[in-house]
Parts: sequence; C-alpha cells; structure tokens
Amino acid sequence: MGHGLFAELKRRNVFKAGVAYLALGWVVTQVTSTVAPALNLPGWIVPVVVWIGVIGFPFVIAFSWIYEITPEGLKREREVDRSASITHVTGRRMDYLIVALLVMAIGFTAFDRFGPRRSEPVTSSETAVPAAPPKVPAASSATQATTPASPATGDNSIAVLPFVDMSPAKDQEYFSDGITEELLNLLAKVPQLQVTARTSSFSFKGKELGIKEIAKTLSVAHILEGSVRKSGNQVRITAQLINAATDKHLWSETYDRKLDDVFAIQDEIAGKVVDELKVTLLGAAPKARTTDPKAYALYLQAVQLGRQGTAEAFPKSDALYRQVLAIDPHYAPAWNGLSKNFVTETQISMLSNQDGFARAREAVTKALEIDPEYAPAHARLGRIAMDGDGDLAAAAKHFERALSLDPADLEVLRNAAVLLSNLGRVDQALELETAIIRRDPVNVDALFNLGYYQRMADRYDDAIASYRTVLSLSPGNGGTPYNLGIALLLKGDATGALAEIEQEKSENWRMIGLPMAYHALGRRAESDQALTTLIGKYEKDSAENIAYVYAFRGQADKAFEWLDKAVEYNDPGLSEILVESLFNNIRSDPRLPPFLRKIGKAPEQLSKIEFKVALPAEWQAEVAADAAARPAVTAH
Repeated sequence: MGHGLFAELKRRNVFKAGVAYLALGWVVTQVTSTVAPALNLPGWIVPVVVWIGVIGFPFVIAFSWIYEITPEGLKREREVDRSASITHVTGRRMDYLIVALLVMAIGFTAFDRFGPRRSEPVTSSETAVPAAPPKVPAASSATQATTPASPATGDNSIAVLPFVDMSPAKDQEYFSDGITEELLNLLAKVPQLQVTARTSSFSFKGKELGIKEIAKTLSVAHILEGSVRKSGNQVRITAQLINAATDKHLWSETYDRKLDDVFAIQDEIAGKVVDELKVTLLGAAPKARTTDPKAYALYLQAVQLGRQGTAEAFPKSDALYRQVLAIDPHYAPAWNGLSKNFVTETQISMLSNQDGFARAREAVTKALEIDPEYAPAHARLGRIAMDGDGDLAAAAKHFERALSLDPADLEVLRNAAVLLSNLGRVDQALELETAIIRRDPVNVDALFNLGYYQRMADRYDDAIASYRTVLSLSPGNGGTPYNLGIALLLKGDATGALAEIEQEKSENWRMIGLPMAYHALGRRAESDQALTTLIGKYEKDSAENIAYVYAFRGQADKAFEWLDKAVEYNDPGLSEILVESLFNNIRSDPRLPPFLRKIGKAPEQLSKIEFKVALPAEWQAEVAADAAARPAVTAH
C-alpha cells in the first residue's frame, strides 16, 4: 500500500509541486532580504515572508493531490479520466520551472554575497549632523574666523563608514557600529595610513550621499564600507574598499563565520586594505584584541550606552562592563571603559569627586596590570591625575607614555591639549587642537575644546564661531550655551550672553552663568539672588566656579575666600586657574601669586614641567603652516 501511495504521489506531481514551491520560496526570501534594506522596509518583513511560506507548504501539497491540470483547465483529480490525464506533460513543465527557480535563487544568493553594495540609510540614535560639515573656525585672529585647510587627499587616506546592520530584526546596530569602530582603530594603528576619526566618519550615518561627496568632505581617497548580519552565533560581514575618485571597487569580500571568528575577520579586512593600498608595513601588522565572543558582544553594547553620556545610560553601561569582566576578567578594554565611565559620571555629578576618581583609578590600574602597554589606560591615568589630583606633572608623564605607545590616538591628543592649556601653553593647545580637527572635522568635543582655548586666548570672535558650530552639530550640547554666553559676555555683549545662558540645559552651568550676566546688565539684586541660589545648591561641586563669579563681579575678597574652599573641596576646576579668563579681574591682586604657588600652579612652577607632544610626522608640516599664519598667544 505504501508503494502504491508513493507511486500515486509521484503520478500526481505532488513531489515536484513541493520542490517547485520550496524553490519559489527560496527565490522570494532571497529577493526580500536583498531589497528590503534598500527600500528601508522594517526588519520583520523577512521573517514574515518565511513564515507565510512555511504555512503555505501543506496547502500546496494538498492542492496538488486533489487537483489536476487538464487541457480544459483545473479539475478535481477524481473527475479526470486516467486515459486523458496529462500529468506526465505537467511534470516535464514543472521540471523546467524548478530548474529556472533554482537558477534564480542561486543568482540572487550570489548577488547578495558578492555584489556591490552601498551604505543603506539606517535609523541612528546619534545626534544628526549636516550632510556636509560647516566650516570650522581656526585660531587665526581675534576678529575673524577662518577654516583650517583640509589635509591634502593622500593615496593612503581612508574613511571607514558605519557598517550597516542587516540583521533580520535590525537589533544589532551596536554590533555593526562596534565592528566599524574596531576596524577603524585597527587601521589607524598603521602609521602609513591617514584614517579619518570615528566621529567624522559616523556623521554620515543614515545620510543618502554618494561616495565621491563623502570622500570630498572628509578629504580622503578611499572609502571602506560594508554590512553586518548577526543571527545567534552566526555572523556575516561584507566589506568593500572603494576608490573614491573612480567609484570603483578595489576589493570586496563576504565572510560567513561563527561569532568566535569575528576577530580574525577584522584582521583579514585590515590586511586586505593594507595590501590593496600597497602600504609597506614597517613592523608587524596590527591585530585585533581578542576575548570571549559573548563578552565581546556585551562590551560593544556597553561602549554604545556609555557614549550616550546620560544619567540613565551609565548604570546600564557599567553593569554590562561588569558582565564582560565576569566572563573575561583579563579584557583590558573593559576595565578601561569602566574607568572612563566613572570619570564622566564624576564630571556630571553622578559620583562625588573623591569616590568617582577613586573608582576610575582602581579600574584603570587593573587594565594596566593586564597590559602595561595599553595606551588608552595610560591616558586615563593622566586625566585622573590632572582632574582628580590636580597633579599636572604626573599627568604629563602619563600622557607622554600613552603617546609614546600610540602617537596618533586622537583622544589621547585631545587630553594632551587640555594639559597644555592648564600648563599655560595656550598657543600649543590651539595648534594641537587644530591639528586634531583636521582628522576629525565634525567632532563636537574637539570643536568645544577649540572654542575654550580661543576664549582663554581672548579671541572671543573665534570662540563664538566655534561654539556656534558645536550647537549646529549638536543642538543643546551641555555646557556650550553657557560657554558661548561667557564669550559674548567677555566681548561686551551682556544681552546676547544672557540669552544664550538662559538656553543652557545643564542646571549647574546655567546657574553659574546667570549671576555674571545679570551683573553685567546692572541687575544687581537678580545677580545676588542667582549667586545665593548657586551657592546653596552647588557649593561643594562648583567652588572654583563661584570664585570666578565673585572675581568677575569685582569682589576680590570673596573670590579668594572661595578659592580656599575650592582647595578644601578638591575642586578639579583649579587645574584651569592659570588660564581661566574669568579670573582676569584679580590677576594683579598680590594674593594671587602665593595662592598659585601654594597649589603648585604658579607660572614658574608649571614651566618646570616638561611636556612635549611629538605629532606624527605627516601632521607636523600642517601644524607648522598653521603656526606661521597665527600670532603668538600670551597666557593670562
């Protein structure tokens, strides 16, 4: 009976109908997964198509058993005379159909794997930025802002665009972003490559711009782009290296591997880029730092959350870092990331100065116990020494060590610029920050710092332009309206200053700025009330700020009283006292020099601290050209 049933199923083409339906389902699934990202369709489309196919399969089998195609049309099988049946003809036609469908399915699969791609628009939680970055004001004069010349586009210049999350549920953006950043960092370790920094590369995320336009904006000759599709323990990473001038693919590859192989994939992609650009390595090729795959996925999530910089995100990021370290306690980047979180949490008053810096030091020390040559950890110790301890000499040693290990690390260089400013070497800080912005033209942190150094150099127009650029890139950026207001205040525009300070979203900074703006407008009672409110809420967190509010108001005795409180409260703001322009009214007070000597910040003390930043060779000519076009800066 079983044999008879099999023969009947075969005669009625039930098997062939099933095969044809499966082949058709394969084609439809491949087409959907290929075109859905390009059409920006929701991530659930592909799974729904698959489930519709699964549900439809038994109906197709039943239909092919019950019905038969005849010259007169579709009839129930029991109504057809066996002698007149044409099932054998239908079977041959179905053979042709099956072959055609299989060819189509294989073709779409090949296209999906090997075909050229462009970065599809994706939804990003990051701050939106203009398609083309606005001009960045350079520190050229006190009256006119100019744009730093973009570096010449070298043959070995490259930008790594954010890889697209192609996962069915579109829930792996943290992973695709993390892979992109890891590749970028890996390529940046090749001295012969000029790699655009993360912030500028990621500014094009979700933007429908052509390769040539992006490359022109970033002043690079090549673009590396791709996609990531992660499902469970399987990952597919596709990467393409493109010559921006010709829009020609120099190399393209798709890697279908298990998650355990993700580090090897990163090494292979970096190696291919180096080979294609004909870079001659002077030493060993850089390798990705490995860890447990599960720990790595958690680490990437922790990094993404920490980058949000909010009071809500930091506890989640901290918890993820601890999960990483529970799996792999020897993963130095996780210890360093946790330390970085603690420093930022201290800066935004989530942790006290004493507790926050102590936690940060403990975490980063563990990173260095694991890897004594881990440059970011040395830089983190430098920041803790500078802000937490007020020990600029120790900070200099930590930063010098970090730069000796990784001289092109932009975050280390930004911290080095802060130290230069705190040492009173504002001209050097300006030069270094301008060089950084060449590599990272839309980094709001770098532009914010540039504005700060310009204000310290009394270049108020330049500072105003820089802060307005920051706000155009990141509206509402915490601290920027306040600093813009202070620059306007020092320039003499008290009305404009108050308008900006009132827009400040950070309560602490807004409360610091208001008493100065009211004072400049002659609204003494409001200034007194605002200052009383500030002291009542932020006495221990903002003692140094309160001191310069009093200094700005011309109350020298109260200013020195609060400077003593700042020492008592270990206020990290004292690191900036030598250059902070809001202390200008007490610069000639005879009490200031002995106070500076007491805290180790007198000019003669700071001049003894040896700290030089040796920029990568390819940067030095650019810095020299900028310096030649810029007048010297005299610290306050």
